[in-house]
Amino acid sequence: EGAGAKVSARASEMLKKSTLELGGSDVFVVLDDADIEKAVAAGVEGRLANAGQVCTGSKRFIVQKSVSDAFITGFVEGMKSAVMGDPLDEATDLGPLSSEDALKTLTKQVEEAIQHGAKAVTGGKPADRTGFFYEPTVLTDVARDNPAFYQEFFGPVAQVFVVEDDDAVVALANDSHFGLGGSIFSGDTDRARKLASRIETGMVFINTTTTSMPELPFGGVKRSGFGRELGDVGIKEFVNRKLVVVSAD
Repeated sequence: EGAGAKVSARASEMLKKSTLELGGSDVFVVLDDADIEKAVAAGVEGRLANAGQVCTGSKRFIVQKSVSDAFITGFVEGMKSAVMGDPLDEATDLGPLSSEDALKTLTKQVEEAIQHGAKAVTGGKPADRTGFFYEPTVLTDVARDNPAFYQEFFGPVAQVFVVEDDDAVVALANDSHFGLGGSIFSGDTDRARKLASRIETGMVFINTTTTSMPELPFGGVKRSGFGRELGDVGIKEFVNRKLVVVSAD
């Protein structure tokens, strides 16, 4: 966000419009009426895609209590069984991070999270292999005063929270400096749509992970940036629309 703020400041000095798509800490919500098997598969994919280095990657998993045991068990097993290796190999689920610095940053973040009370249910350290690989990691017990609570983890690290009801989902989802995208898994589309309207993000996807398509406006709010890319809305961000009025007289 620091770089984005500088770009925005420079653009404003020149009186130029700008759009910013910055960091994210997207929620992945699992309601008590969700298809758990489908949610688990999507959750693992949403967290491990591109080694977790995706702005709209699923990062904060908010699960309702009545289905939490089933989801967490399946999700942890899915993360544990991910195949690490060459990203060009179709059998690979998890490739290396982009650089040694990225690995060091992620390692430090997880260590600090654990020092402040978080529990690593699986993973929690760099992988014991050549390359900048980090183990698929699931953190629980991340309290609000833990530095990890408000951080973006740009790697294969998931935070899991268990809540009681829909209001608690919204409260936790919105307790973030970011607001890019998010996902809600539910068997009741109307219920999910109502929740989506209450979550402070630029995008919400129901029963699928957040994605990007040329025809869909893409962008966020809060420290995730402003403006939209792609789609009709995105095109209009970069033009000046002109009004011409012709009098009937």
